[in-house]
Amino acid sequence: MSNDLDINKRIAELLLEAQAIKLSPAKPFQWSSGWFSPIYCDNRVALSYPDTRTFIKKTLAELIREKYPHAQAIVGVATGGIAQGALVADLLELPFAYVRPEPKKHGMGNQIEGRLEKGQSVVIVEDLISTGGSSLKTVDALREAGIEVAGMVAIFTYGFQVAADNFTEKKVELHTISNYNALIEVALEHNYIDASQLESLSAWRVAPERWGK
Repeated sequence: MSNDLDINKRIAELLLEAQAIKLSPAKPFQWSSGWFSPIYCDNRVALSYPDTRTFIKKTLAELIREKYPHAQAIVGVATGGIAQGALVADLLELPFAYVRPEPKKHGMGNQIEGRLEKGQSVVIVEDLISTGGSSLKTVDALREAGIEVAGMVAIFTYGFQVAADNFTEKKVELHTISNYNALIEVALEHNYIDASQLESLSAWRVAPERWGK
């Protein structure tokens, strides 16, 4: 994609404006893992804003066209990647399916919802990458079903080293359209944060499990 940094920053700006991402270094949020965090991210909020939703959809589609021109289907990660993945698949005129965290406990017992064929090359759409654990469970389910995972695209990543290591271990290529570094740059430019908070925000990304303790 042309001028990736500008795109990364524009997406970050849109997410901040929609309050899909909130920054609160002084009063941090606590994740279910027990980690304290100066950032809260729920990209599903962006779906409520047509202009933002469309810009994200088009940017993800352009990224897929560039990186995976031979993709045969789009797969969303439940639940955050379902709506955005379906929007992208519609724009690209490709089949769409989504993957549950685990097989359904009734009915057909499906984990993969939709129609995919063995040997198909798919691109996974995710909304947010933290450690990568839940996203990579989708990769496992698809591979077990005989589906070829060409790669994964996502709206935003925190940029944790543990995520990079997990994707490398699974041999999955990941591309995102915004990231934590771009977010902090935009947040500073638009006065969501001030310069005195940069050191703390940088320390969190390097060692989130120890931050705030």
